[in-house]
Amino acid sequence: MSTFTGFLRSSSDERLGALLARRPDLASPSPGNLTSLAVRATGRASLERALASVDAVVLQVLEAAVVLDGATSAALQDAIAGRRDAEVARAVDDALTLALLYADQGPDDERTESLSADAVLRVAPGLADLLDAHPAGLAVEVSGPAARSGPAGTPTSPTTSLTSALPDDDEPLGAPARAVLDALAWGPPVGLAPAPGTTAGDAVALLVARGLLVRGSGRHVLLPASVALELRGWRTHRAVATPPDLSDAPSRRPETVAAESASAGERCVRLVARLLREWEHEPPGVLRSGGLAVRELRRAAQLLEVEEGEAAFVVELAFAAGLLAQDDDEPAAFVPTADVDAWTALDLPARWVALASAWLVTARTPWLVGSRDERGNLIAALDPELSRPWAPRLRAAVLRVLARVPGTAPSAQDVLDALGWATPRSVPPLAAVQSVLTEAARVGVLGAGALSEAGGALLPPAPGSAPGSTPGAPDAGPGAPGTAPGAPDAASAAEAFATGLAPEVGDLLLQGDLTGIVPGRPSPALEALIERAAAVESRGGAITVRFTPDSVRRALDDGLTADELLDRLAAFGRGSVPQGLEYLVRDAARRHGRLRAGAASSYLRADDPALLAGLADDPRLADLGLLQLAPTVLAAQASTHEVVEALRAHGLAPVAETPDGQVLHLERTVRRARRRGSRRAFTPVASRTVDTLALVRRLRSSDERGTSDAGTTPATGASVPGAGPAGTTSSTTSDAASSGSTVSDAGTPDDSNLRTGPTTHDTRAPRSSAPAGTADPVDALALLREAAAERANVWVELVGPTGRPERRLLRPLRVEGGRLRAADPVRESELTVAVHRIGTVERADDLAGTDQEDM
Repeated sequence: MSTFTGFLRSSSDERLGALLARRPDLASPSPGNLTSLAVRATGRASLERALASVDAVVLQVLEAAVVLDGATSAALQDAIAGRRDAEVARAVDDALTLALLYADQGPDDERTESLSADAVLRVAPGLADLLDAHPAGLAVEVSGPAARSGPAGTPTSPTTSLTSALPDDDEPLGAPARAVLDALAWGPPVGLAPAPGTTAGDAVALLVARGLLVRGSGRHVLLPASVALELRGWRTHRAVATPPDLSDAPSRRPETVAAESASAGERCVRLVARLLREWEHEPPGVLRSGGLAVRELRRAAQLLEVEEGEAAFVVELAFAAGLLAQDDDEPAAFVPTADVDAWTALDLPARWVALASAWLVTARTPWLVGSRDERGNLIAALDPELSRPWAPRLRAAVLRVLARVPGTAPSAQDVLDALGWATPRSVPPLAAVQSVLTEAARVGVLGAGALSEAGGALLPPAPGSAPGSTPGAPDAGPGAPGTAPGAPDAASAAEAFATGLAPEVGDLLLQGDLTGIVPGRPSPALEALIERAAAVESRGGAITVRFTPDSVRRALDDGLTADELLDRLAAFGRGSVPQGLEYLVRDAARRHGRLRAGAASSYLRADDPALLAGLADDPRLADLGLLQLAPTVLAAQASTHEVVEALRAHGLAPVAETPDGQVLHLERTVRRARRRGSRRAFTPVASRTVDTLALVRRLRSSDERGTSDAGTTPATGASVPGAGPAGTTSSTTSDAASSGSTVSDAGTPDDSNLRTGPTTHDTRAPRSSAPAGTADPVDALALLREAAAERANVWVELVGPTGRPERRLLRPLRVEGGRLRAADPVRESELTVAVHRIGTVERADDLAGTDQEDM
């Protein structure tokens, strides 16, 4: 029988490359050889990741494979669909590509380009432990390799004839007994037996007596898998799982989607730009926890004229796009980055692409702002703890659902139902799905609830799928309409976004009531003028603005004169500037600048003007920046201490004073360096593109070289280098959890199970026929996992606490977390031992010979 490791060795390079592409965790870091790849592929964490990415039909295939304990692809199709089914065949191929199934066909060392139709398929070692306790609603523990095959290759009981054992309708308890069987047939197969003496209780007793039910613990009864399968008509599932139909969702016209998407995207870009302009002058402080204070978020919401939830999204989006960062200079604050100038210089579609692309890949979760964490603390915007590694995958998964039904706007519940079929092992909460849809609408990836063409162009392909691939990839729904989106294309996204934008206009209709109307989307120059000189009252198909004394004064503060402002208004307006607006501008300009302010660090005053005469023009004091404000007052740019020291150096005798005129004696400045803790900047790990075929060739070469050097096939015998040739362990760590002690059935340590001297059982071990082991520990792990999956026995050399080895025949039950749990058929007990205490592992292929009889 072929092993899982043998299946990988016999697989073609293309199949191995597809495995590494679909399960990237297997390729990083690069495994040493194919045996190492087999060990990694059967690890619990890797299997959990793979199961989290498969759809409901693949899960049905895996459940059927566990129940049937070895069946062909045709048998799996018959068991799930009742006939040959293309969708089930696709799922079988998908499970084989992911190495969740492996084929038992021929010797391990024969390379096969394709699997034969009659190849027996089994689940990967360790996978059955991750599925439900009763896969497909069947009690798989009743069936096993000893069961004979019924129709479609399903196991049946070798001792019970179901047809003859079933109660007839003519029997007094026939109908109640059939009702009990019908209730348990499709699972769960465990039920609670009614009280004896009742009709239902007597029916259960009758079924137990005829072998159709098995007594469990307490009053529980169990329906054997062989009985359930025959009652089901040799079917493991009622029907093939199908994705929910989203065609009933509201439809949207393409032009409506494009227009709504462009409008939302333009608004998002404008809000981000306005926030950055405000914070570059008045940056908000940073909390000691690293986030943004609630009052600062409220100020941002008032500035942007949005709710706090949307304000948090805008802040987080600017941060994710690299336009906002924390400046650690005292006092620490959130300030715009140097990339803002380059981003602002781009046209509107390019600026939107930068924001939308950042939103798709960021791990930040703005919708959690305002909620509380596990410790009950309020989560603030820009909090370092607001990152979730699953957020980008959730966004991509939600948008791929919408990509399968272009032009429709499914609800959050519809999307959740679709995700429940696409990834039933990792279904997100409904609130998270709704939040993703809300953010997608805010950033403009959605338009009127449907995925826009621009948003679809930015959507990355499903993991392991080629650009432009059709549904059938892990996250793409087989049989669903449409095609999966291709690789992200920023140029196409910008072009599609631009098509939905309204034409630019450069007209400003000025009214006599100090208002103005922009009949469309303003040009960049007109938008800049409105931002500087007017207050926006409403936005929509047209923009209504109002000119106020405050808005005009804002333009004058930016450096415009009254004439310049009026000229610009006349250039954009149709006709002359209304008289009322001209009066407003000139009146504001007349009052503007009456008060003057400047910078001064200190001053000099004297009762006698002669003492100050000539100091402002003295070239030796030019560094002080002296300016005469009055005959008896000089202002200085230097500090008071510097002014006093400089004047004393020139023979004068000044003194410092307090604001109330009292003499102040200055102390000499003592400088101290402030110690700062080391800060390590967070740098996201860049995604790497792995050349899977090149990696496969390296693995194949390393595997063949290792086999040639060892002189034996690694799958036959292996050793763990925790024990050296002399029987001494190489581990320097010793504690109760990692020692070679075993655990008996009662759960108490039993050191007698690891005797260090030779035993009678040890002398019967077929040492002469056992092949030599290798020095690679992954070979032993692979062999132990395969033996656990096949319920096979192995010879294990255990190293005791004294360093002396003992050879024992064991049946591995589970290998996980550096521990082996195994059954000892000789001592009729179980033991748990650390893997590093295992010296060698060899298969015990023939247990029917003399050695077993002697035991």
